[in-house]
Amino acid sequence: MTLDEIAQKLSLVNRTSIGIQGREVTGGYTGDLLSCVMAGAQENSIWITIQAHPNIVAVASLLGLSGVVVAEGIDIPQETIAKAEEHSVPLLSAQETSFTVSGRLFQMGVSGTGRTNQ
Repeated sequence: MTLDEIAQKLSLVNRTSIGIQGREVTGGYTGDLLSCVMAGAQENSIWITIQAHPNIVAVASLLGLSGVVVAEGIDIPQETIAKAEEHSVPLLSAQETSFTVSGRLFQMGVSGTGRTNQ
């Protein structure tokens, strides 16, 4: 599935000028603690969070994520948007909660990525 397909189906708003067409999404990760995201999210995943500070861009760029969804209608500061554009990291916004966005992604066939307890 691609990021633009997800954005359309979930009514996400692209807050950057970065094109999202054709960006492959191979899984998803939901979390707000950056260290957990760094340990658990995988390349080409979509990350759902309520964090909106510029450090989310650094994490997404480092991991090669397909995009970041800032949920719950949280305002994304212009500083974060500028950093995202500089690093080619799409930032999308959702009015729904992280839980709802994650559930809808799962229903669409986007599986979770990250650590599993064994």
